[in-house]
Formats: sequence, structure tokens, C-alpha cells
Amino acid sequence: MLIALFVIIGLSLLILGHEAGHFLAAKYFKLKVDEFGFGFPPRIFAWRPKAKKSETEYSVNWLPFGGFVKIAGENAEIKSDTQKLEEISEEEKEQLFVFQSVSRRSLIILAGVTMNFIIGWFLISSVLMIGTPPVLIVSEVQAGSPAEEAGILQGDVIKNYTAADSFIKFVSGNRGKEIEVQVERGKKDLVFKVTPRAEVDPKQGALGVFLAEGGVPRQGFFNAIYTGLKQSVVIVGLTISALYELLKNLILHGSLISGIVGPVGIFGVAQQAGEIGFIYLLQLMSLISLNLAVVNLIPFPALDGGRFLMILIEKIKGSPIPRRVEALVNGLGFAFLIFLMAILTIRDIARWF
Repeated sequence: MLIALFVIIGLSLLILGHEAGHFLAAKYFKLKVDEFGFGFPPRIFAWRPKAKKSETEYSVNWLPFGGFVKIAGENAEIKSDTQKLEEISEEEKEQLFVFQSVSRRSLIILAGVTMNFIIGWFLISSVLMIGTPPVLIVSEVQAGSPAEEAGILQGDVIKNYTAADSFIKFVSGNRGKEIEVQVERGKKDLVFKVTPRAEVDPKQGALGVFLAEGGVPRQGFFNAIYTGLKQSVVIVGLTISALYELLKNLILHGSLISGIVGPVGIFGVAQQAGEIGFIYLLQLMSLISLNLAVVNLIPFPALDGGRFLMILIEKIKGSPIPRRVEALVNGLGFAFLIFLMAILTIRDIARWF
């Protein structure tokens, strides 16, 4: 239960961090922010700080995996047929998003992904400063393999071994013989009796598992910051490559890669990482934050990348995109994202049965 609470808090902080980027950038340029929302409506409750006479309302909504910042003048209510530009004073225009320069609007839009990158970088650097003990983790179990038949699962930590080569040598030296594999699963120590394949082909291992070596030596502050930055850049590059493969598969074959998960799946994976250890949960949170930065930069309507693309189009054509058109495109894009999230959630839940 405590692990689940840490996971919820961690994922919530990543969401709030992204939206805080937009919020702080808007406040820096002295724009009016109508609402800072955690989650998507319907609303649970909202409040407006009275002590500082805040113009911003803070809300908590029922759909937790998401959030938004409603900046005044960001949507279609400005420059519509029902409101003439001359009715808006110069003082009001200074607080409205739509009247800001291209550079200011771009900085506000991109502040969210920048914040996600910074959070991911900070978390990776923190892990490097703390250090983690070496472990050998089962990253995947092949279907129909001896490991699957024995009951070994993805995420199990193999005891008494910290290097993949040593464990592989042990398994290979006992092909066709029953061996005991000791693993740690959550807080439980388990022992499985399994017989490695006597004969294997290049695509199959004797046991039928993929292994990942975990653990990093402790580093000093400045070295950890520098190494964390390099690793963050590498992770962003790998994420872009993976997204390309995902989109190619979706366009050419009309299907999602089996490893893709939705909010429920992310929660499950994060909980598994938390059971291995808090430091591994931090590592996973850093990966999720960097992934959020990349995903939000995709030039798709309703995402930050899509909104940034519209600003660039406006700059190139020399005139604003009609607000009704922009609102319609973003609305359709948002509806598609909700639909995609729903499909992934249903698939995540179906895996439990």
C-alpha cells in the first residue's frame, strides 16, 4: 500500500512539474492564469487563495493522469466574432496569451517539456549521487520457455548473481539438468526448480530469459550532474527512435506494439520497480519524465508540439490561424488522445485476466 502511495505521488509530481513549467513561464511574462488544474474534468474541488488575492483558481479533477494550465486568451474566446479587438484595452492585451509575441508564446508552450527534461535529469543525477547496489534482473521471459513453466516472472531479481555472464555460464553448464534459481520478488525470496534446454537455437536461450544488469556506483555531485545530463540526452534519443518505430507500426500495420502501456500499465510497472527498491522507482520516474518531454514535442494537435507547430505556421504565413480552426483541431486531437488512452487502459486491465 505504501509503495502504491509513493507511485501515485511520484507520477503526480511529474504531471504537476510539466504544468508548472507552463504556469511559471506565463507568470514570468505577467500573463493572467485563470486555472491550474491537476487531472482532467469533471472537477472534484477548487480553491482560490484569498490572502494574496490570487487571480488563479487551483482545481483537482477526477481523471488523475493529466493536468492543465488555463492561460487567459489562450483559446478561442479571443478574436471571436462575439468580441471585437477594439473592445480589449492595451492593459488587458498585456495579460492575454494570444497578443504575446511569437517568441514569448513559444517559450510558454515549450516550458512544460523543458521542465520534464530538467526533472528527469535531476532524478537521474540523484540516483547517481546515491548509487545503487549491483543486481541482475529478469527483464523478459520468453513464452513457452523453461523459465515461464517454472514460474519465473519479468522483474524478478536473481539472487547470488550480479553479472549476466556469470549466470549464463552457470545455466549453460547445466543444460538438461535440473537446477535451482533463487529470486527476490518484492519482499519475498523464492526458489524455482527448472531444467534448462539441452539444445537451443540462436533465438532461444537455455532458460528463456532476457537479463538486465542494474546498479550504478556512487558518484560525486558535479560528476553526477554531468553524467546525468549525458544519460538524459541519450535516453531522449532512444525515446525518439522508439516513437518512430511505434508510429511506423501504427501507420503501416494499424496496431500498437505489445509493449506499449497506458496509465494503468505505467502504474503497475512503477509499483514493480518500487517493490525492488525506492532507488529503482526514482530511475523509472526519470525515464517517464524524459519520455513525457519527447511525447509532448510530437507535432500533434493538443500536444505542446502541435501548438508550437501552429505558432510556427502563424509566423511563416504572417497572420494568425483562425481561433475557431485552432480550437477545432486541438479539440479533435484531444479527443483522439483520450480515445487512445482508453484503448491502452482497457488492454492494460485485460492483461490481469
